[in-house]
Amino acid sequence: MESGKNFILGIYEDEDVLLKAVRNVREKGVKIHEVFTPFPVHGLEDALGYKRSRLPIAAFMFGITGTTLALTMMFYMLGIDWPMNIGGKDYTPLPDFIPVTFEMTVLFAAFGMVGTFFVVSNLKPWGKAKIFDLRSTDDKHVMAVDLDKNSLSPEEISAALNDSGASEVNTKNFD
Repeated sequence: MESGKNFILGIYEDEDVLLKAVRNVREKGVKIHEVFTPFPVHGLEDALGYKRSRLPIAAFMFGITGTTLALTMMFYMLGIDWPMNIGGKDYTPLPDFIPVTFEMTVLFAAFGMVGTFFVVSNLKPWGKAKIFDLRSTDDKHVMAVDLDKNSLSPEEISAALNDSGASEVNTKNFD
């Protein structure tokens, strides 16, 4: 079987039940693919065992790149390529460069973060999204378990989801 094709879905009514269920299901050795909720559930990342995001580090690196590029560009243009003496000022007065430098820093950080997020999240304009359950955008919480990445049988996983308080347990196949 190809990984990422066969899933068991646990449907939950309440976010508190969902949080307890995530902890209980993980304790039983089930590897959870993802949890989909209609609104943010505080503490869910910790329950799923997610690590802290490194997106701020990427934003800082893109910002430094924008700052360096802006200063290099302006010093080259105004000091080397086309120096002009306007009003007796230096060729490269640094205080005049601050607004443009700030804007380039913000521009590079913003575009870099968006691009990094799309790459890390595997969001492609030509990709097709996997919709596990349409009710997850309205009023249900959905826990998706990839059958191909778990050593437990589908019956054991279904029993673990039912024991944890799932109102429904469904299977979903993507072709």
